[in-house]
Amino acid sequence: MVQRGGRVKVIRRFGTPLPGLTRKAPREEAAAGGARARSGGAARRPPKKKSEYGRRLEEKQKVRYHYGITERQLRNLFAAARRHAGVTGHNLLALLERRLDNVVFRLGFAPTIPAARQLVSHGHILVNGRRVSFPAQVVDEGDEVSVTARARTMPGVASAVDSGPLVAVPSFLTRGEDGFTGRVSGAPAREDVPFIVDETAIVEFYAR
Repeated sequence: MVQRGGRVKVIRRFGTPLPGLTRKAPREEAAAGGARARSGGAARRPPKKKSEYGRRLEEKQKVRYHYGITERQLRNLFAAARRHAGVTGHNLLALLERRLDNVVFRLGFAPTIPAARQLVSHGHILVNGRRVSFPAQVVDEGDEVSVTARARTMPGVASAVDSGPLVAVPSFLTRGEDGFTGRVSGAPAREDVPFIVDETAIVEFYAR
């Protein structure tokens, strides 16, 4: 698990927002770095040009950090994506988007995926009316996802629901009017992924 301070370093390294990991954006960090440079701080060296392997590795790591998954989990999902008909990279992203912890995040029940994972692990999320405590569960079209009655009064959950989702609710999800319920209404589309990533590079990384 990436600690809070480490999350800032991660998005700074990739130079792109990873909304599942943190609400902060690299531009905020860049602005702070520029202020330090103007006040006499050390200037950063220009980044080195990445090798093809380095580029593929970086794209893979983006996915790992955004969704908060281990290398083993990503490899298993990649293997599952290859078994499905269609484009492997798109299949992989669709499986990641359908993970329960991600769905809880995308519906706005939690501010980040780590926070969503805690909600699921602590038994605060229902799928089709049944309590589920496995964050990696992949939900299916037609599944109903909701927050338990007890969890709806928790400050963190109430605040997240009042604030609304950090990024737009994706096309494959429908958020209930009360803010505490949602439904998987379709299959994830490529444009539903809320951060910049080259999934082809990930496929190439594992296929090498």
